[in-house]
Order: sequence, then C-alpha cells, then structure tokens
Amino acid sequence: MADATPLLSACGVRKTYSFGAVPVEVLRGVDLSVAQGEWVAVLGSSGSGKSTLLHLMGGLDQPDRGGGEIRYRGAPIATTHGSRLDHYRNRDIGFVFQFYHLLPELNVLENVLLPAMVGHWLGKFPRRAGEARDSARALLESCGLAHRIHHRPAQLSGGERQRVAIARALVNSPQVLLADEPTGNLDVKTGEGILDLLSERHARGLSLVMVTHDRAVAARADRIVRLTDGRVEAPLSPTADSPTTL
Repeated sequence: MADATPLLSACGVRKTYSFGAVPVEVLRGVDLSVAQGEWVAVLGSSGSGKSTLLHLMGGLDQPDRGGGEIRYRGAPIATTHGSRLDHYRNRDIGFVFQFYHLLPELNVLENVLLPAMVGHWLGKFPRRAGEARDSARALLESCGLAHRIHHRPAQLSGGERQRVAIARALVNSPQVLLADEPTGNLDVKTGEGILDLLSERHARGLSLVMVTHDRAVAARADRIVRLTDGRVEAPLSPTADSPTTL
C-alpha cells in the first residue's frame, strides 16, 4: 500500500443520464483512489451514485465526455484500445454484483469458468481447460461449495449463489475486486459469511472496492468514504461511532 501511484483511481469523474428530456447528473466530480492491497468501502444511500461509480471503475461504463477519467496504474483506461479494455475488465478487475447474475442453464463449475473461457480464443481454451477447471474447483472448495459444483443456480441458496459469484470474479486472479452491495440480498448471518470470505482474500493481498449503504458492513474495510449528492466526502474511520445504516 506504500506505492505512490494508486492502483485504481477516479479523477474528477462526472456521469449524467438522460430520463427523457431531463438530464440527471449522478456523479459530480468524484475523486477516489485505491492503493495496492487496500479495502475501500463506499457508503451512500440509495440513488447516491454508488453503483454508477463502481461500473465506471470497472470499465463497464464511461464518464461523461470531458467528465474526468478512471485510471489503472496511472493510465486512463478510456485511452486503451478495445482489446486492452477487454483485458482490463476480464483480467485486472473482478466484479461481484448484488443480484449474482449467474447463468441459470449452467452449473456452478461452468458459471465460475466463464471468465477464463472469455479471456481466451475458443480454439485455444482447450489447451488450458484442465488448469482452469482445477483453479475453479479450488476456488469453489475454498468458498465451501465443493459439494455443489454440479448444481444449477436455482438449486442454491442466496448465500451460495453469492459465493459462486465471488469465485467467478476471482477465477482470473484479478488485482481489484469490485463488489456492489454483496450482502444486500442476504440475511445477517449469511452476509457475515460473505464478508469473512472477502476478508480472507483481502488478507492475501487482494484490493477491494465495496459499495454499501450499511455502516456495519463498511466497518470491515481499511477505509470508508461517503458518497453524497454525487461527490465523495472526507474519509470516515471504520471504527467511528455512527448509525449502522444510512
């Protein structure tokens, strides 16, 4: 975490959406930097722009023209060629969605393998298919899902689906894991299990950016920032006394 260049950063980022003829500015000049090995939690109420910020940092969307930039290892991701941006989204970043987004027709192992398949030309993938399957199986075992690899998502609990989604996000060994309300659809006990899993990966050196509306969830992070009215406020202490939720 001592590197002077942030691993991932949002620099003066603005994002506006149009609802009919009405423009709505969701992000209004957001500055946020994440160091190597750091876990940053972004607190904010519903509609504050948390998910929008995460999508921009993950290269799933782009800031407004002239509205700042996202940088990875100091270089703007928007200036990379299409194949490099695809590599960034597939290899450098792992994304965990609140609603899992598992493919219902695939079993657990196949869902986890998808990013590994996408990252290689289909004709070349069979050459490393065994290695990829071994990696996926090891991840699922570490997530407590070794007995579920042949089940389909509909046969899993919410917590199991989220653990599958985390294994899928980690299968390509990303540098940064972006987590969008990863416990938002889970009960407290199951959510704690997901946070324990993220904490374990963080302890191994994984960088994380997690957005949440829950102060107790955010307290697991190294650093907390609050997103209000499209801007990042001053960092908060993870141990400071404050309401559990916003």
